[in-house]
Amino acid sequence: MISVRTLDSYVMANNAEWQRLEELVAEAQKKRRKLKGEELDELLARYQRASAHLSHVRTTYADPLVTQRLTRIVSGARAVIYGAQPKARGAFISFFSSTFPAAVWSARVFIFLSTLAFVIPAVVTAVWLANSDAAIEALAPPGLREAYVEEDFEAYYSSAPASEFATRVLINNIQVSFLAFVIGIMWMFPTVLILAFNGANLGFAAGLFYAAGEAPKFWGLILPHGLLEISAILVAGGAGMQMGWALIKPGDRTRGDALTEEAKRAASIVIGLIVVFICAGLIEGFVTPSPLDTWARVSIGAAAFLAFWSYIFALGPAAMARGYTGSVVQRPVRIEELDSPVETETS
Repeated sequence: MISVRTLDSYVMANNAEWQRLEELVAEAQKKRRKLKGEELDELLARYQRASAHLSHVRTTYADPLVTQRLTRIVSGARAVIYGAQPKARGAFISFFSSTFPAAVWSARVFIFLSTLAFVIPAVVTAVWLANSDAAIEALAPPGLREAYVEEDFEAYYSSAPASEFATRVLINNIQVSFLAFVIGIMWMFPTVLILAFNGANLGFAAGLFYAAGEAPKFWGLILPHGLLEISAILVAGGAGMQMGWALIKPGDRTRGDALTEEAKRAASIVIGLIVVFICAGLIEGFVTPSPLDTWARVSIGAAAFLAFWSYIFALGPAAMARGYTGSVVQRPVRIEELDSPVETETS
């Protein structure tokens, strides 16, 4: 049988660690200089372990006094580290190598849910229209349907010069994703509705093309940019749903604290997705309407899609294992391994 140690024994086991971190912070503040070498390495290591301890105490013991003490210690260490870390370039590299992938990986359950909210209405709508003559006839007159499939849908991607079109698409995608992200605060449901609505719109177009026997044309126009673009929208939707869930089930935190914590993580996702949307917009503006063969255009889209998700799967779990939470305000730390904050004993 495995049992978690009592709070008192946990504090006794780690008290020396916390006191040493307090001493390092006090010394750094007294010297009023940036730490270097072994001093910085020790401070970073102890700060990271104390952060893990704080998370463990919050979720396992929920003791306000110990939580308050650890919060003060960690906050003081973080303030020192802010001054010890390089600013611009280091922060940029750390964000995209650790913070952003950790934030996306931490939201993976909600990204899966947002995918279901999008894909299910898309598939249902497409299958319904593709297999129901009555639904197709009620949808629009034959002439309008033919014009949509034969000309209008494809013409949309050439409706403006490539650079202008890519910019317009980028702005639109960011607006949709930001909306799905923000309204997730309202207990998730508005985000689900937006994802379902957009999924149904995609299914509507697919259904028309399938009913007209033009499915290859549809996928040839959608897949080059859509694989990456829809991925980014679903990730943004998952971030919004994660914030909404923090209000529904905040755990041992107040709803305000839970929302603040998840909002910092979700903000990292939104910032990182701007780069993803830029890439998707460039593909939609320059590749989708290009004269390249369909297989070449789809291959470019598939390569971008695989590159993004390979990046997340490769760096996300590794960043979380190093203690990154995905919070936009978390500083980078150079720690390869952490001592586990949870110790068990068998009996």
